[in-house]
Amino acid sequence: MLNTNHARRGRRRTGLLAAISGAALLAAGCASTPAPTAQIESAQQAIDDAERAEAAKHASPELSQARSKLAAANTAVQNEEMEQAARLAEEARVDAELASARTAAVKAQAANEEIRRSNQALLDEMDRAAKGGTQ
Repeated sequence: MLNTNHARRGRRRTGLLAAISGAALLAAGCASTPAPTAQIESAQQAIDDAERAEAAKHASPELSQARSKLAAANTAVQNEEMEQAARLAEEARVDAELASARTAAVKAQAANEEIRRSNQALLDEMDRAAKGGTQ
């Protein structure tokens, strides 16, 4: 009977230690969220791409907002607010991509307008040539 009670206490202790260890590991895992390095790098790359596409000229507000959010994400990392940093970095990436898209749209619209003017000039030239040939 002594051996049975001793065995039960040992199993309870082992179970209790396992539960405490599990809780401690879970708490440690939640407390140490890693820095959102990939999100920050992705946001920086999107901003660099937007700058190369001349977004500062065509989509300045969006590019400025992306830069501000990236700076805020870096500040959040320094303050160990990793979830907020990840969210801000993701928003910065999206804003930079929006700036790139708006820039591409403005450039496409300008190219379309140039083609329209060129086509009109050709039509005008053909019309003059046709009128000149019938006289």
